[in-house]
Amino acid sequence: MKNQSNKIVQKHEAKDLPSALQDIPNLINGKKPAVFLDYDGCLSPIVKDPENAVMTEEMRDTLKRLANVCSVAVVSGRDRANVEKLVQLDNLYYAGSHGFDISGPNNMHTEPGGASEAVPALDKAQKTLDDRLKEVEGVLVERKRYAIAVHYRNVADDQVNKVLQVTDEVIGQHPELKKGPGKKVMELKPNLDWHKGKAVRWLIEELDLNKPDIVPLYIGDDLTDEDAFATLQGEGIGIMVGEHDEKTAAEYRLEDVEDVQAFLETLTQTIRRQQNV
Repeated sequence: MKNQSNKIVQKHEAKDLPSALQDIPNLINGKKPAVFLDYDGCLSPIVKDPENAVMTEEMRDTLKRLANVCSVAVVSGRDRANVEKLVQLDNLYYAGSHGFDISGPNNMHTEPGGASEAVPALDKAQKTLDDRLKEVEGVLVERKRYAIAVHYRNVADDQVNKVLQVTDEVIGQHPELKKGPGKKVMELKPNLDWHKGKAVRWLIEELDLNKPDIVPLYIGDDLTDEDAFATLQGEGIGIMVGEHDEKTAAEYRLEDVEDVQAFLETLTQTIRRQQNV
């Protein structure tokens, strides 16, 4: 993919974007798609407890059929092993920890972002957060391999500022870490120039998908997916699921997880028709 350091990224209100489900032929324009998508909010609904974010068997079957006709990768903030366990399909690629840990068919396994350098700082930050937030009811400090997610979806409104303040302070104590905001979650991530967009770009190059007859699609619902939307602008298609609190670099939208499944199902059928022509 091209160097995008000077690219001007266009932002839109999610509610103003056209429906990806209603425009699949124009969206892929006769090309073969390569599909990248987030897990939470796309393959599974957002739930109060991240451990209960279970994908339906119908969605799994849809994803499996799609992966039989094109390249599919799940790009998640979850640990790579965790998202693999949730999806349970061996013909997909998995980029966990926002792309710091990548695996796939034929024994692919790599950690291209250099996140291991930040593990000692994450260990120390986790201990501090556990101690300083232990009295806040509803807060969840979730340690991942290369990140810490501080969930405050179940925290009382009058305690949210405390959670955010403490998290900011802890991040400030560790220059090896940076802030990663999301939907009712604040993450502590390695302070490295790596994100979901760079992971998608790495996969496109590694899988030899950078071809005129292939169009990369990225489906995401959260602020962390904006890097991938921005990366693909002008060279692929970003599809926003629902909306978040800011403008988006996506160019199409889907309403919810049910819309995502319908889109993936129709996309699979469209690819098969193209292959039979």
